[in-house]
Amino acid sequence: MSKKPPIVTRIETLRNPTATHISWVRVYTDDDRVGLGETAFGPETVEAWVHEDGAGYLLGKDATQLDWHWNKLNGHGGRVLARAADMSGLSAIDMALWDLYAQRAGVPLYEALGGLSRPSIRVYNTCAGYSYGVNRAGNLDSGDLDYRPEYRYEDQQAFLTDAGALADDLLSEGYTAMKIWPYDQVADKSNGQFISGPDLEMCTEPFRLIREKVGNRIDVMLEMHSLYNLPSAVRIAKNVEPYVPFWFEDPVPMDNIDALVQFRRSTDIAVTASETVTTRWAFREMFEKQAMTICMFDISWVGGISEAKRIAGMAEAYHMPIAPHDCVGPVTFMFSVHLSLNAPNALIQETVRAFNSTWYMDVVDKIPEIKDGYALPPEGIGACQTLLDSFVNDPETIIRDSNL
Repeated sequence: MSKKPPIVTRIETLRNPTATHISWVRVYTDDDRVGLGETAFGPETVEAWVHEDGAGYLLGKDATQLDWHWNKLNGHGGRVLARAADMSGLSAIDMALWDLYAQRAGVPLYEALGGLSRPSIRVYNTCAGYSYGVNRAGNLDSGDLDYRPEYRYEDQQAFLTDAGALADDLLSEGYTAMKIWPYDQVADKSNGQFISGPDLEMCTEPFRLIREKVGNRIDVMLEMHSLYNLPSAVRIAKNVEPYVPFWFEDPVPMDNIDALVQFRRSTDIAVTASETVTTRWAFREMFEKQAMTICMFDISWVGGISEAKRIAGMAEAYHMPIAPHDCVGPVTFMFSVHLSLNAPNALIQETVRAFNSTWYMDVVDKIPEIKDGYALPPEGIGACQTLLDSFVNDPETIIRDSNL
């Protein structure tokens, strides 16, 4: 006789000025479990989709039918190939359903995904600081950074002012890889259509300083944020190649995969793409055209754990490693580590030490442990993470829910 399936009874969204662009989603079932998901950007629009399309479909359904629900929810707005509110909302719901699935199985998420492929996963530090991204913690002009000693990780300022010392500091903490984006600072001068000789020299300087200070003891990724046209991106790459970067990430806009192919053919350095692309249908073209050498996606945008795992499997068929993105939030980081520990072709996992040591811990009860430059398997069941009561009960937290 089959057990009664768990039924979705409530879907809740939360947001808070601690991270002004993030939406958290909690899915409740009638067996008293709660699953947690997260996504970033356009929180009010994401909330609208979650409570209208998401809750309108999912409430009253069997929470264990993950693949079926993914396809039905994706079909509500037509298949989305670029980052948008409906795919972000679907990603967060899917994460929460996987959390519930693993909780019900009584195992950590990485085990529900298929088990460990490695005992730990190498991480790299994205050199963002408190002035970057989706949180409010880093108002550098507010004078409020002194009350917490962790606020020494203003890594974005550091790579622009003393990249060699930053690399040395990262090595002292066990990190053996870092990511920087010095060319962003001048892209607006030409709307990414050209980079001058003096600007090229200035923006390449951090790579020289890193190699001068620590040699090749640390890998350095160049994030290009799709800000430049193809000729300018190639020109930048040629200037950085002598410093042997680990990869070039999102060198051109992802709206023309043939341009990405041309960029890849222009360099022997690995090309990584792209956190801005969602769903297997968009990645399929990138794989078939061999547009990149390393596949990157963000679990909280690409379609959740379900779609991330499918894309990882597709990448493996092309002998391509994956490198999950996270410069978003603590829940995305946790889920990414679970997948990176599971996926046989995971290469390295992104993390942000400035966030890990400060505002992440204001939101959740735990984040993955990092030791000697590697993230360790989380302990517990499900995603092994919950929102703090202090965060949920904060008067500034905006909570909206839909019920049966």
